[in-house]
Amino acid sequence: MESQLTNKPAHDSQKMSARRIRALLRKEMLQVIRDPSSIAIALILPIFLILLFGYGLSLDPKDVPLALVLEKPTPVSAEVAGAFRLSSYFRVTTVTSMQRAVDLMQEGRVDGIVRLAEDFDRRLSFGDAPIQVIVLGVDANRARIIQSYAQGAIGQWLGQRNADRSEVSAGPVVIQSRMWFNEAFDSRYFLVPGLIVLIMTLTGALLTAMVMAREWERGTLEALFVTPVRTGEILIGKTLPYFLLGMAGLLLTASTGRFLFHVPLRGSLLILTAVSALYLFVALGFGLLISTITRSQFVAGQVALIATFLPAVFLSGFIFDLASVPKAVRLISYVLPARYYVSLLQTIFLAGNIWSIIIPNCAAMLVMFMIVFGVTLRKTKKRLL
Repeated sequence: MESQLTNKPAHDSQKMSARRIRALLRKEMLQVIRDPSSIAIALILPIFLILLFGYGLSLDPKDVPLALVLEKPTPVSAEVAGAFRLSSYFRVTTVTSMQRAVDLMQEGRVDGIVRLAEDFDRRLSFGDAPIQVIVLGVDANRARIIQSYAQGAIGQWLGQRNADRSEVSAGPVVIQSRMWFNEAFDSRYFLVPGLIVLIMTLTGALLTAMVMAREWERGTLEALFVTPVRTGEILIGKTLPYFLLGMAGLLLTASTGRFLFHVPLRGSLLILTAVSALYLFVALGFGLLISTITRSQFVAGQVALIATFLPAVFLSGFIFDLASVPKAVRLISYVLPARYYVSLLQTIFLAGNIWSIIIPNCAAMLVMFMIVFGVTLRKTKKRLL
């Protein structure tokens, strides 16, 4: 009987205990409440980032300074000039010589030149009146957008001219274009889902890595190791509080994007929550693994930024189109969970519940979750050395 009583606690200590997990959760929640930096990173920083990027960063050029060269002002050239002046994309400066327009561009005062030659009216009557468009090509992407804006303004003038004169285009084909999933042609529709990825990555990986590394430095984890608490219970106790903080940050950022920036949510809110929870668990696992290996706040913070946050910015498809990057870089992106999460968010927000995209990307993140937490569990040993 004495032997059975002696062995019973040792046998129970090998099982997961709900009571120990609750105690660890309570201890960690109290630590979060006492540490304002954790709340600031999880709740205040997301709002700051989404407001900063939402209002300060735009991929849509507006009020582009443009030099409009009218070498011989006529009623027809005035109509063309009016199409550019009425456009919200341009801020027009009218000049009468090409040399003056070139000087303005070289001085950095305009980003584009539209030239109507002095024989524009005569050549228009013969059906051959070219309009020269010159765009500053330092930023190639911006140059392409400005060029398309100029072509749109010219096309609008031609359409209005044909309508006023009851003229029909000589060509048999009329192009009618429509932009799917972003009818407003607003880059915020593209940026806000990507910002949610960055915010969830910060909350999951960076915050968890820093907090766990701090406990390694202070020796509080070593105090836990001399108790019957199991490694899995420690990981659960460290993960769930920051998971709740991360989901609260998701709610704030998604609400801000939906109601402040008017980004549509065409998919299911339940599916959005589920895929975000899965990604957050992967990010938390990376944070735990980094802190377990490094055990230093400074090193853990640097590694978390390099291994999770920076790849989420540059290799996830948030800013750069992965189809346009070199193949070797594109292959590296397949091991990054942020790549799959960006694809999921853009699909759920803008297109809807497209299961052919949702299921494979969720499966990839689930595999990463199992690998990361499995490695973390093996690396986190209850030993002091």
